[in-house]
Amino acid sequence: MSRKTERSVQELYRDDPERADAVAFGRRGALKGAALAAMGGAVGAAIPFGANMPAGTLPALFSRPAAAQGSAPAVLQMEGKGPLILQGERPLNAETPETLLDEPVTSARNMFIRNNGGVPEVPADPKAWKLTIDGEVNTPIEITLGELEQRFPVVTRQLQLECGGNGRAFFSPQTRGNQWGNGAISNGEWTGVRLRDVLQAAGLKPSAVATGHYGADPHLSGEPGRPSIARGMRISKAMEEDTLLAFRLNGAAIPLVNGAPLRLVTPGWPGSLSQKWLTRIWVRDKPHDGPGMGGTSYRVPVKPIVPGSSNNGADFVDLESMPVRSILSSHAHGARLAAGTRSLDLRGAAWAGDLTVRAVHASVDFGATWTEMQVAAPANAHAWQRWTGRVELPSDGYYEVWYRATDSNGRMQPHLPANWNPQGYGGNGISRAAILVG
Repeated sequence: MSRKTERSVQELYRDDPERADAVAFGRRGALKGAALAAMGGAVGAAIPFGANMPAGTLPALFSRPAAAQGSAPAVLQMEGKGPLILQGERPLNAETPETLLDEPVTSARNMFIRNNGGVPEVPADPKAWKLTIDGEVNTPIEITLGELEQRFPVVTRQLQLECGGNGRAFFSPQTRGNQWGNGAISNGEWTGVRLRDVLQAAGLKPSAVATGHYGADPHLSGEPGRPSIARGMRISKAMEEDTLLAFRLNGAAIPLVNGAPLRLVTPGWPGSLSQKWLTRIWVRDKPHDGPGMGGTSYRVPVKPIVPGSSNNGADFVDLESMPVRSILSSHAHGARLAAGTRSLDLRGAAWAGDLTVRAVHASVDFGATWTEMQVAAPANAHAWQRWTGRVELPSDGYYEVWYRATDSNGRMQPHLPANWNPQGYGGNGISRAAILVG
């Protein structure tokens, strides 16, 4: 006897949005009448702006991934860390709910965790930790952390650090990798020395075009000497003033799980370039080819490919400056507010890789109208920007706060993640947070 395979409502909306509307809520086109009542019953409240809800759109209350909702099957239990969303235990990966990012400078407690291998042993003497700079340099350097701090100018900067797969969960069809919502982002206050100062001391040869980074994190296979990840960047990014060899976070030692005692911080570009437990920087005469480079690893298509198709990445390019994105930190997705609430005071953060944020807008009527928020200047280059603003609500009911940012080049977050790729990099679609009033 054959058995018919049933699809979830999320799968139905992904595969055939128009049919999904008809099956789930009995609507085709504008939401009204019995269809409006059906959807209101599903979300548990009247939908004041229901007529504006785009056809083929599942309410955010049901469609946002668990990680984006601030609730998930498992929560990280770790001393010194807040209730982060556990994305995986081997390797350890954990996401920060957007409401825990409601602080101008991200605390160590609330900083997300992204690992590719194991966590190395705590060094007995952090000052004795050694870093090697070799390859296309005139004078290879082997230097301790203590010597780094004494020999080179020490600087402190607020810097955004974001996983290249942030927002991966919003791609459809689903891609490989940890299903991050919007919370694989931080804006810590990092203290260290500029990588360019150390590279200049080593003396770059004219042949130096790229770096390759190595850390002490053991490979999950247990194979000695096998790197878990070894990514690299163009030498021009390595020479920027905000690319740091960091040894303190928010004035204290970096937590071990976040890369102590020494890590790279390469702000604005994928966090995989911010090598943790840093032991070596290999200056190369060609683009680096270590684990995490080439193919589809941290790379995106030059020309769009069919979503869900396989591809070897031959025509892809490295993901460098991260795309514009915003978070809402004042209200959790799924929040229930008191009856009679007629306005929302919103706040959050926005950033745009190497660029700055020009504007942030929010909507509570499914994108029919948008209210411009106030956007603060960044504390320094490569720091995120905080935003605030108020939106009005006409009555009790079910609302969605849609929020989007626009970068300094005029590029706005798209309605849906664009440029689908097999590993889900750079997905920065407009986010939607469900709010119920009354």
